[in-house]
Amino acid sequence: MFKLKIFASVVIFSFLLVGTSIIKNKTRELEKKINYLSKEISLKEKDYKESELDFAYLTSPKMIEKKIDHYDRNKYFPMDFSKIFLNLSNFENIKKKLVEKKILYE
Repeated sequence: MFKLKIFASVVIFSFLLVGTSIIKNKTRELEKKINYLSKEISLKEKDYKESELDFAYLTSPKMIEKKIDHYDRNKYFPMDFSKIFLNLSNFENIKKKLVEKKILYE
């Protein structure tokens, strides 16, 4: 009976010792991942806030007016709808037509 109690105590102690080390290692791995992701998140938040600030600054009406006044050497006119390409294939088709016309006239 005494040997059974000692054996049971040693088995339970060993099981708890191994279980504790496994849990500790898993916890350490999770902490490393959390720290890595926290650093990434803080960098992304910083970039996001800077981007918001840049966007707000660059798209403010006063800044746009300043830029237009500064670059007023060129007169800005609305673009014809025919010059707006909805996809790349339309642009390439027109480009091919222009090249073919040049070749024909030469």
